[in-house]
Amino acid sequence: MARHRPGRGALTSLLTVLLFVLVPGVASAHNVGGTRFDAPLPLSLLFAGAGGTVALTGIWLAVTDRSAANVGTYTVATLDARTVRWVSRVATSVFFAGVLNAVVIGFLGRQVAAENFATVFTWSVWFRGLGLVAILIGSPWRVLSPWRALYRGLCWLEDDELALLGSYPSWLGSWPGVAGFVVLIGILENLTVVPQSPALTTVLLAVYALAMVGGAVLFGPVWFDRADPLGVLYRLFGRVAGVSAARSGEAIEISFRPPWRGCTSPVAGPAVVVFIVAAVYTVSFDGFTNTRQYQSLLFSARDLFGIGSTMEVLLYVVGLLVFTGAFVLTVLVGDSIGVADQTDSAVTTDGGQLAWVGAARAFAPTVLPIAAAYDIAHNYPYVIRSTARIVELSANSMGDSV
Repeated sequence: MARHRPGRGALTSLLTVLLFVLVPGVASAHNVGGTRFDAPLPLSLLFAGAGGTVALTGIWLAVTDRSAANVGTYTVATLDARTVRWVSRVATSVFFAGVLNAVVIGFLGRQVAAENFATVFTWSVWFRGLGLVAILIGSPWRVLSPWRALYRGLCWLEDDELALLGSYPSWLGSWPGVAGFVVLIGILENLTVVPQSPALTTVLLAVYALAMVGGAVLFGPVWFDRADPLGVLYRLFGRVAGVSAARSGEAIEISFRPPWRGCTSPVAGPAVVVFIVAAVYTVSFDGFTNTRQYQSLLFSARDLFGIGSTMEVLLYVVGLLVFTGAFVLTVLVGDSIGVADQTDSAVTTDGGQLAWVGAARAFAPTVLPIAAAYDIAHNYPYVIRSTARIVELSANSMGDSV
């Protein structure tokens, strides 16, 4: 990766952090029981601390010669191929059973969110809990994904890898994943009653499965990497993790690495940049919805435009567009100040001038620690309580069947 001039790297990092520190409101976690997120300090200070940490990291990287390639990793364990296959199969089977259980109980069980396995498992233990796992030790989704398991089963039946329409269109990039994240997390989870309805949660899982498995049947397994919103989210969160798992032949090497190391290399394309910005914006908007300022804005907008409940969705989408535009503007300003000292084919044009798209790809990962910090502070109490609730629901179910 090319090393940038100090002024350019520092300014872009600072402008980006200021944008994300000043825009967010107060964060509150989703909870089946309906509680708010509390912190010992004003959350604006927590946001400023998280953003300041990233800013200092960006400045340090900009003014030194150190790069990700120069920072060592420490291998702590090596898993042989047999162990890897065994662990993967057990983890896949257990998680797949959990998803099936959620689908069945979501339809047949009691239609109370806090007492139904489907709602507690899907929204907190699965969607949010695996996000925290990805932040801590890397994404587990390639192993756990029930959609990949279903696709592999179909390929086994056909005795061939399925891709009816051929290779995945390169022009699509990760835009299906961006759209899926906005709909699934930004709108359905945060702005609708779907998480409070076991039946609707089950319908959502069915639609999600159809979209993922159907897309893979049409375009092959690359569909999961580009179009699965949770897959993209967990993979990005995994860049923050201080643990890495790398193949060494048939074995897997488990290593410790400096946290955030994965945030120093550019992301694949503009769609992933937008995905990262959307992830930071969405958790911020979710917190903002719990403030008096948001309620005042919402009711005023409803009166002005004569729109009912859909006004929240409109505010979210408009805010996302503004937030993304502000990030692009920040990158443009930073990119106009200077050029890279060295050319990098991954992020530069033929002439050696760092294009703003390349700059966005390089700097977007540096805000991932902000998104990860927000996600941890926002969701860890919710995930812990919900995990305990899952154990309780499972124990009660086993007791009833005896």
